[in-house]
Amino acid sequence: MSALSITESAAKRVTELISSDGNESNMLRITVSAGGCSGFSYSFGLDDEQAEEDQIFEAHGVKVIVDEMSLEILGDSEVDFVEDLMGSAFKLSIPNATSSCGCGVSFAV
Repeated sequence: MSALSITESAAKRVTELISSDGNESNMLRITVSAGGCSGFSYSFGLDDEQAEEDQIFEAHGVKVIVDEMSLEILGDSEVDFVEDLMGSAFKLSIPNATSSCGCGVSFAV
């Protein structure tokens, strides 16, 4: 079974987003879909509902929710939040990705 991890930086940003949204039961949802420049793309969102096929990972006081199909593709990925001169964004480090695109959210496995 794959295990998703979340950095302290990402957890801090998720906590800020949940706080500003006002729904303390929200979790960070990661979804992988077909398409994008390299074959798959991922997206992030807040969600307060868990489906039967969802897996929940918890670290640094926040919960990350991923459906089983997305988790199979992501494997043991790490969720991070990076801030640099180009801006700030959540980023996934996907160890089984064979290539990625310059857009930052598209990858192939």
